[in-house]
Amino acid sequence: MSSRDHLRHDLPDVASSAHPDHAGALDWVGMEGIDLPLRHADGQGGTLVAPANVSVQVNLVDTRTRGIHMSRLYLLLEDTLATQALTPSMLCGLLHALLESHEGLSTRVRLAIEYAHLLKRPSLVSAHAGWKSYPVTVEATLQDNHFALQLGCGVQYSSTCPASLALSRQANQQRFDADFGTTAPTHRAVREWLGSERGMAATPHAQRSTAKVRVKLANGFELPVVELIDAVERALATPVQTAVKREDEQAFAKLNAENPMFCEDAARRIRAALDAEPRIAGYRIVASHHESLHPHDAVATIGKNFPG
Repeated sequence: MSSRDHLRHDLPDVASSAHPDHAGALDWVGMEGIDLPLRHADGQGGTLVAPANVSVQVNLVDTRTRGIHMSRLYLLLEDTLATQALTPSMLCGLLHALLESHEGLSTRVRLAIEYAHLLKRPSLVSAHAGWKSYPVTVEATLQDNHFALQLGCGVQYSSTCPASLALSRQANQQRFDADFGTTAPTHRAVREWLGSERGMAATPHAQRSTAKVRVKLANGFELPVVELIDAVERALATPVQTAVKREDEQAFAKLNAENPMFCEDAARRIRAALDAEPRIAGYRIVASHHESLHPHDAVATIGKNFPG
């Protein structure tokens, strides 16, 4: 026996040797807010390492045991998350290992991982690209040998208010009537008017908005983090941009004019995209428009086969 092992055996283990003041099973025991490196796919065939916030818990069924072995959980997490890419098979294997480390003490385990998934996004028109960070959550549970997996992401987008757009068009019509109501303007006169300050009496309000999506994944598929983000952005059509030149900004303005939406519209768009995805067994969508007109948010929520 090495001196290190000898020292460890000489140290008291109160958690396993002392009985609890009040015996009884516990639903969940573990750790929250663990800082760890996480290896994940980058969406381009490689992997990236990102800082992650991790929580892990097991139940405690041995009513006479005072505590669990948190160090065993931590070391398994540290060794696995930094060296193996985030996949369902990796998570399933990790949960089995976590549970096996508490054989006789625990019968179920749950794991939650939060991290920022960095993706490089092309500009709309120009030959540029920039990085965008997406908050991602992964929740995995193992109970009665049943493995379940949930995935969540957040996507920022621009939402132009349909009511404000209609009111702006009406104001522009009224301005046109005021300026040309008594004349028959030429094409050139109208074109010059449209390019002047008089040609835009009002502009619709738009705001940065957030879609938070959580999905329950069907068994047998890989972890579709990038695919889920892509599906949400395609459905909304106006995701916020990264590297932007003037031609990109103009293209973005056109997309906003073509896709005015209330928060209700945004939630329904995302629902249609998720309903068409066989990898998704359930979902919860929250579309929040951080209003520029009001000091409060407008929020719509849709759920299907999803708790809460």
